[in-house]
Amino acid sequence: ETLSGPGPFTVFAPTDAAFAEALEALDMTAEQLLADTETLTTILTYHVVSGKVLAADVVTLDGQDVETVAGPTVNVKVDGSTVMINDATVTAADIMASNGVIHVIDKVLLPPS
Repeated sequence: ETLSGPGPFTVFAPTDAAFAEALEALDMTAEQLLADTETLTTILTYHVVSGKVLAADVVTLDGQDVETVAGPTVNVKVDGSTVMINDATVTAADIMASNGVIHVIDKVLLPPS
């Protein structure tokens, strides 16, 4: 629902391998997570930030906490050309979408409990 809006949004999109790792860490199957819509929605919206934040903008956010659509914040760290969102590394940036931008990350971001 959130992402079907006009945006703009910035989405930190985990790879398939990152989702597989997260399911193992959560001790869940994909089917179990899909059935738990509340948890799934919280996790997915924790990967979304309001506004269009391009790679050039992200580097200016070094050390800052940024509020997600889910509510809790993510921490941005920049070290040279490496950008971290919490403990996830951005592996591809600035994939343009009709209502924002996508940055690919190598881990699923799990909101604080």
